[in-house]
Amino acid sequence: MLSESITNALNSQINAEIYSSYFYFAMSAYTESISLKGAANWLYVQAQEEMTHAIHMYQYVLDRGAAPSLPAIQAPDAEFSDLGDVFNKVLAHEQMVTERINNIATLAMQENDHATYQFIMWYVNEQVEEESNVSELLSKLKMIDNNRGLILNLDQELAARVFANPFPNDAKLGGRATA
Repeated sequence: MLSESITNALNSQINAEIYSSYFYFAMSAYTESISLKGAANWLYVQAQEEMTHAIHMYQYVLDRGAAPSLPAIQAPDAEFSDLGDVFNKVLAHEQMVTERINNIATLAMQENDHATYQFIMWYVNEQVEEESNVSELLSKLKMIDNNRGLILNLDQELAARVFANPFPNDAKLGGRATA
């Protein structure tokens, strides 16, 4: 059974993951509207990943005998000036998520909840990858500056991203059941 404080922290993070998905959908819509379909795809895949994270956490809370709570989701910012602005906001958002995830890991350690600590460590490692990927995109955008041809090349690169279920062996999350 989860403690009340861990249940509350995980429920708050479920809400934050759903918000993240919503946030990336807003960015995907913006980039689609300015004809950067590759960036729209990259952001759409990101939205799918965030929703999968929310479902994974929701299921964990249930599996540990606690009740998920689902408060209202805040409306995301939908105003962006350009692709650089989008990815700067992505990085700031992912840094905020990293802080939240780290706080859950710390709480699990303090409460000697080894199962939750092990569970949340997947997300700690995922956040390192998330921030690194976005930092690399921002570096490329900085090198490109406002060269439209190079922006289109980057957009083609971003179009290649496909959603891969990060939990392929979890039948509850659309993967295969494990014996």
